[in-house]
Amino acid sequence: MTAQATTAGTAKIPEQGQAPFLEQIALITYQNLVTIFRAPAALIPPLAISLFFLVIYNSTLGGAAAFIPDLGDNSYLGFILPLSIISASLSGAGIASQNLVRNIESGYFDKLLLTPISRSALLTGTIFSGAFILGLQAALVMGVAMLMGLRVATGLPGALAVIGMAVLLGLGFAGFTMSAALGSGSAAVTQSASFVFFPLTFLAPTFVPLALLSGWLRVAAQLNPITYVLEAMRAIINTGWEWQVIGGGVLACVILGLAMYLLTLFALRRRTSRK
Repeated sequence: MTAQATTAGTAKIPEQGQAPFLEQIALITYQNLVTIFRAPAALIPPLAISLFFLVIYNSTLGGAAAFIPDLGDNSYLGFILPLSIISASLSGAGIASQNLVRNIESGYFDKLLLTPISRSALLTGTIFSGAFILGLQAALVMGVAMLMGLRVATGLPGALAVIGMAVLLGLGFAGFTMSAALGSGSAAVTQSASFVFFPLTFLAPTFVPLALLSGWLRVAAQLNPITYVLEAMRAIINTGWEWQVIGGGVLACVILGLAMYLLTLFALRRRTSRK
């Protein structure tokens, strides 16, 4: 409770009038990041899971590189890395939402609703804090992959583009877990919501290209937004700036992010209507 009070003081909104919208977002984002970094141990498991996938899959499935076209100068590492980055986004999506649940349980969230802060800014700032954490995790995974011998075909701009795409995708995942937090107010339900998207990673061209899938799995992969994000990241890492493929990945991230943001707004309105 003391930590919450201290954090609240850090991100205080002026009582007279309403601060500019972007300033409100910045204050809420900062407040959430301060709280998250006070317990840095919570950041380790998602990162460890992603690195585990990267090392194990590259070691056990590395021989499959001979059957995968367009890997450029990379081994199977260049093909499997996007899966590890997306795993980091999935695993870490609930970090900001868990902070939101703590605020709800302590009553601090209700106090924020009584201030002149915009509710959209309240949600956006929380989502942005989660996206920042996911971007940090993606950068660390990318750095480890480079130490393992990864060569990004598009250089440093490409590596940054992959991290940026991970952040975009993370906005959607964070929005979903936030809607679960607002709807339930339960830490257990929010944590469970973080794993809802995991099956989608196996209904995608996870270990082989889409062209090698067949039957119902190929149909499911074509309908899966994660497929287009995987293919965009792989193009940037292994072949170059394939704008049509990259555009498909960015579009998938944007559609997912907007849909989850609207779901979060709906959950917030349902919660406040019960007050």
